[in-house]
Amino acid sequence: SQLGTYVERADNTARILDVKYYVLLPSISWVGSTLDNYQWESILRSVSAHRSYRWVYDADYKPTNIADYLILNVRMPRSLMFCYRFLSEHLKFLGDDYGERHACHATAEKTQTMLRAGSIKGIFDAGLHEFLANFIRDNTKLGEEIAQDYRFN
Repeated sequence: SQLGTYVERADNTARILDVKYYVLLPSISWVGSTLDNYQWESILRSVSAHRSYRWVYDADYKPTNIADYLILNVRMPRSLMFCYRFLSEHLKFLGDDYGERHACHATAEKTQTMLRAGSIKGIFDAGLHEFLANFIRDNTKLGEEIAQDYRFN
């Protein structure tokens, strides 16, 4: 199984988004500037999503669209939603094979449900940094639970 790959992929995507949003801009006055827009576009390039993003959004490089693509788009292989759909499905297969469920199953399902119910407007309204910090914490917890539940440690 590739559980570790998808836990790490989700972690990397969330951290890249968080660094952009929380660290790279020197002040709030730079939001919407050429520098800001260039940094958002660079994020797409860093996760090999520039071309596929243009197919979905016609090269409209808005921060909300880019965040939506990398967080909630179920067809983007590096998105948080894609990773958690994979993780939930494969943990279910493991649970069925072993005949029991563990804490990692509930954590993955809870995170996937949260992503499914979310909207990018709601995420930005509540705070992208806060959302990503919580996601990273929960994703780390999932990785630790998988290791403990399936004795990978």
